[in-house]
Amino acid sequence: MTTPTPYDTIILGAGAAGLMCALTAGQRGRRVLLLDHAEEVGKKILISGGGRCNFTNIHTAPDRYLSANPHFAKSALGRYTAADFIDLVDRHGIKWHEKTLGQLFCDGSAKQIVGMLLDECDAGGVAIGLGQAIRAVDHADGQYRVTFGDRTAIAPSLVIATGGPSIPKMGATGFAYDLARKFGLKVVEPRPALVPFTLGGEETLFRSLSGVAAEVVARCGKTAFREAALFTHKGLSGPAILQISSYWRHGESIGIDFLPDLKPGWLAEAKRANPRAGFRKLLASHLPARLAETLADRLGLDGELVAQTDKRLDEAARRLADWRFTPNGTEGLAKAEVVAGGIATDGLSSQTMEARKVPGLYAIGEAVDVTGWLGGYNFQWAWASGWAAGQVV
Repeated sequence: MTTPTPYDTIILGAGAAGLMCALTAGQRGRRVLLLDHAEEVGKKILISGGGRCNFTNIHTAPDRYLSANPHFAKSALGRYTAADFIDLVDRHGIKWHEKTLGQLFCDGSAKQIVGMLLDECDAGGVAIGLGQAIRAVDHADGQYRVTFGDRTAIAPSLVIATGGPSIPKMGATGFAYDLARKFGLKVVEPRPALVPFTLGGEETLFRSLSGVAAEVVARCGKTAFREAALFTHKGLSGPAILQISSYWRHGESIGIDFLPDLKPGWLAEAKRANPRAGFRKLLASHLPARLAETLADRLGLDGELVAQTDKRLDEAARRLADWRFTPNGTEGLAKAEVVAGGIATDGLSSQTMEARKVPGLYAIGEAVDVTGWLGGYNFQWAWASGWAAGQVV
């Protein structure tokens, strides 16, 4: 049997969080081994943002993350900020732009971000092993022993950075959760997040609108997002829907305000201003024609406004401002951008990401029960949590 190769830390998972942890630790002079079963690093980085990588969000704040402990992310996010990552991007001469709502993208390609992270790992002397499955992970005598391919490595610290099981076609699995449970850490039940909804029953009528999009406000409970919604042949998608999906639980309804810029009572006012206006034509002046037609059919309203009572028009305005859908599910892990849930934060230090009861074991990035909004927030959590662990491993 070959003698294990010693390192100061072994990081499992060469995604955004693992790469950041590796380069941070390596540049502190630590001997780092970064392992991934994939043939290349940063596969999710490469496909993000349509290949341009929405690498952070300038509005990053802890209240834009879901977790069983809403305070957990504050320390890491406060110590490694969006501005810190932008500085790194700028140092590498990567041009970027702000799209909407604080979302930053490369002008060129996501490959530039991966190249930057690899260059930084190289500067820290990080050893990278790709394309080999992890065969065993054990802990004894203060050392973590990892067997991969036909090799074995040992180190006093081990970092779980293998992400969650979203987008399984890219090789994502629940490995992080299995490993966490092996070492006695709890896992908050993972579920698809940032994911399209599916509709059934009467609501399948809206499937005829596949491809139609409109700016709406989507609500679930007390949470609301104003962005585009997109009707699909399966149900509802688009940024507003992906955002609200992270807050939705099976059986709950979603409220859609189709006309967020119009005040209550606007229809009755429109009748007074122009009694002969046709309801369908008026609705189509605010919404895509096919959507306006379908909503008018569902409301059972037709003809001129003057033919309707104010009460009926006010009721129609109320429904258009809070149209209720009850999704029958989501498109699942295959289409989810991330998962909500993961390794429970109450077993980790928010300062260092180290397991409280398992010295030398760390968990970072999407593997942890911290899930950001759409738009660069999850990358910023990966950078911040990876940096926090990289300071101490």
